[in-house]
Amino acid sequence: MSDFDVDLFVIGAGSGGVRAARIAAGYGARVMIAEEYRVGGTCVIRGCVPKKLMVIASRFSDDFTDAAGFGWNVGESSFDWSALIAAKNREIDRLEGAYRANLERAGVELVESRAEIVDAHTVRLQATGESLRAKRILVAVGAAPAMQPAVPGMEHTITSNEVFDLPQQPERVLVIGAGYIAVEFAGIFAGLGSQTTLVHRGDKLLRGFDDDLRTRLGEAYAARGIDVKYSTTPLRIEKQEDGTRVVSFSDGSTGHYDQVLLATGRVPATKGLGLENAGVLCDELGAIVVDAYSRSEIPSIYAIGDVTNRANLTPVAIREGHAFADTEFGGKDAHVDHSLIPTAVFSTPEIGTVGLTETAARLRHEKVAIYQAAFRAMRATLSGREERVFMKIIVDAETDKVLGVHLLGPDSGEMIQLAGVAVTMGATKADFDRTIAVHPSAAEELVTMREPYAVYDGSKAGAL
Repeated sequence: MSDFDVDLFVIGAGSGGVRAARIAAGYGARVMIAEEYRVGGTCVIRGCVPKKLMVIASRFSDDFTDAAGFGWNVGESSFDWSALIAAKNREIDRLEGAYRANLERAGVELVESRAEIVDAHTVRLQATGESLRAKRILVAVGAAPAMQPAVPGMEHTITSNEVFDLPQQPERVLVIGAGYIAVEFAGIFAGLGSQTTLVHRGDKLLRGFDDDLRTRLGEAYAARGIDVKYSTTPLRIEKQEDGTRVVSFSDGSTGHYDQVLLATGRVPATKGLGLENAGVLCDELGAIVVDAYSRSEIPSIYAIGDVTNRANLTPVAIREGHAFADTEFGGKDAHVDHSLIPTAVFSTPEIGTVGLTETAARLRHEKVAIYQAAFRAMRATLSGREERVFMKIIVDAETDKVLGVHLLGPDSGEMIQLAGVAVTMGATKADFDRTIAVHPSAAEELVTMREPYAVYDGSKAGAL
């Protein structure tokens, strides 16, 4: 008789945890998964999926403008926030049901309770007080909104946990931050007609992205009527009797808003998990320290997804969960390469990126060629909108290998997925050049850029 109740106990039924549980069960493991909130995790319930639905809703205002330019008389339009939220909720309920059904079909036992680690092989269920012994424990609890900066009145803000369920659309909204969540919701609110302000302590949006994308997105947001306040921080937030939030800024200005969305990043949700009981090592941010195979220092405890703070994206968590199950229960040697990850930012205009930024490429490679193109989106030509598309390819000029692709404009998220396949396979600029273009399309520019915009040679000064 086994000394363990289960072969694998997963804490957290988000996308990564669910994938790991299902794959492990498919290999014949006895698996139990615990979730204290809703099955599906941040991405499905209050993250990527509902966000993308709201992004789509926000872009119809541009569609109506473009339609008139193409001969359509669309008449007056109006937006119903409550109808969108209700429709979004129905879809999220459907998806959660699908996640639950998939776990059941895989033979995974779901426990709706918070689970805490007692020791290297024991977890305690908060709902019942029951303790269970597991041969392996996988922590997949994700991350939570970072409540920073800690200024007076922070309690009067909302985070990405609450923004999806606001009872009404704010007429005036302040978004604090400049990462994925901040720029995406600034675009959502602006597209839906809210007077939107985006405040950021730095001089450009989206730290870590290619500088050309960062600059052009800021310009596009300003052109769309978003008040972007750079090099500025909130100092105090006061809530008035009528519900208005009065915010004082470091530049001496004051703003009045119906809602303030705090979107300054996320932190690993390890607090109160009992990791210290088993001796699991966490870094200064609270992230669980793991190796390439998602193993912590304790041989029986593993961690995947945002709780490890490696690459905080849902598809990465899913791949990490799958690789963990393949390795530990499938007898395979599987791990995830975090060095090359395609990603999209569903701002409006949209961003897609894979590989090295220009700055990183020039630091790592002796000679770098930059190819780029900028043009008006075809759908905006007849309507007269000034929406621009920007594309950039970064090439190692000595080997001809494509080091990075960066896109800004409609459908960039769709395009970068396929470009990501090519870059992952090690495509060269010559491979791009000999690919026949799909015409007329924006994507054809990726294979028709022939002359470099600039060539940087590390052995010489400046661009050639």
